[in-house]
Amino acid sequence: MKEIKALNQRFAAAVKAKDINTIMSVYAPDEGLLVFDVIPPRQYVGAKAYRKNWEDALAFFSGPVEYEMSDLHIETDGDLGFSHRIDHGVLTDEAGEKLSLTLRITNVYRKIDGKWLIVHEHASVPVDLATGKADFSSK
Repeated sequence: MKEIKALNQRFAAAVKAKDINTIMSVYAPDEGLLVFDVIPPRQYVGAKAYRKNWEDALAFFSGPVEYEMSDLHIETDGDLGFSHRIDHGVLTDEAGEKLSLTLRITNVYRKIDGKWLIVHEHASVPVDLATGKADFSSK
């Protein structure tokens, strides 16, 4: 579990630094990666597709990025593991406009060649049932 916690910390630091190579280093590097994200098309199959998603997001939010994780819980059994956590970020676009959002993240890890990597990720936000709109600020 120590290795998975370090992987998550490395990921958070890479998001703040907008370091795409380190961001992608925590994911399976092949077509075995499956990500359900909050950004359309909402499903990414393979590391190449998900890398493109990150590149586009970081290009759009070209200003500073604030990013923190909380409530990280990790379980492992053999070569498989999972975690869930709450992520909060404040992203700034090129016009200086800020977007604050809170995401719920669930990851599935597999030990590949002795190294823990994310093979499945699911990001979600709560929905306000009265409006049908995403609630980016609540946990």
